[in-house]
Amino acid sequence: MLSVVEYRRALHRIPELDDHLPETCAYVHSALASFELEAFSPIPSSVCAFLDAGKPETVAFRADMDALPISESTGLAYASGHTGVMHACGHDGNTAMTLALASYAAAHRTELPRNVLFLFQPSEETTGGAEKLCDTGILEKYRAARVFAMHLWPKLEQGRIHCRPGPIMARSNEVTVTLTGKSVHIGRASEGVDALAAGAEYLLRAYEMMKTLPGEEPAVLRFGKMTSGTVRNAVSGKTVLEGSLRTFRDETQALCRGRLEEIGRDIGRETGCGVEVHLNEGYPAVWNHEGLYETVRAGLGEHAPLLLEAPTLTAEDFSFYQRRVPGLFFLLGVGNTAELHSPEFCFDDEAVLPRGVEFLRRLLLLA
Repeated sequence: MLSVVEYRRALHRIPELDDHLPETCAYVHSALASFELEAFSPIPSSVCAFLDAGKPETVAFRADMDALPISESTGLAYASGHTGVMHACGHDGNTAMTLALASYAAAHRTELPRNVLFLFQPSEETTGGAEKLCDTGILEKYRAARVFAMHLWPKLEQGRIHCRPGPIMARSNEVTVTLTGKSVHIGRASEGVDALAAGAEYLLRAYEMMKTLPGEEPAVLRFGKMTSGTVRNAVSGKTVLEGSLRTFRDETQALCRGRLEEIGRDIGRETGCGVEVHLNEGYPAVWNHEGLYETVRAGLGEHAPLLLEAPTLTAEDFSFYQRRVPGLFFLLGVGNTAELHSPEFCFDDEAVLPRGVEFLRRLLLLA
């Protein structure tokens, strides 16, 4: 059998995007077949396998397989062989660790306290492959009682696993605000309706609104893109603001949505612009099950994960599994590396990944 590092480096060479993962899926299928595990695909570009240990309930492990549209600049000997695509978020490591766990589980079938369901999903970075996989009923069909996932994480101590009960990753909503005015030559500016000025005012009020949110949980709204107008000497007739809202509780998200829509109505009334505010559904917050966290912490004893002091404002579609069954999301430290989603992201896989696999094995055997 290959080592977890060999799995990771092979996967790193063949990064693919979204739900078009033919080479990646073929590789995972082949690896599972070598463990005598039969793989199947409930949704396109997914690979799942069920290990029947003859037990009444099942533990599930999730790995995400998709990469990012980023040109790699690590200089690794096993760098991406696909132009403009890179495993810059470490999903090759997540998948490699889960393959190594599947190999171990298949070899120790009679020792397992539960059946095991392995879930290799597409499109975590884009359209939420987790939700699509959950909608097939796979967790219910195979009697999953708990679900786990692990993600590589820069700036945490190399090889150390972190977790926390409750919120660990934020709910995400993409926010698009479209303001429509009337474009005229600036020599007749008084006859126009300035969509650029209205857009700027909207942004400032939205940012001020975020400062007034109740409660202590972190939340953030930022607009990273603003497009407006056509030429320098004409009043802008259209402005589009594109941003992201990150919250943790559904009621906080609903409050923000309502206030953003209210700001839009006020700006429209004051400026004469048409204002449309749209928030997509996004991913729910990753919320670690408190009871399962205590079970893992007590059961693993000295091998329990370190406590992550505060949740992060990044997002992850693992939350869809947690809305079906109790689940925990762990962060595996890779040390002082480049950030995730960076073309320079790389890590010491020989130091990090075996530690992750060792931890996953302990979870697998936890009563």
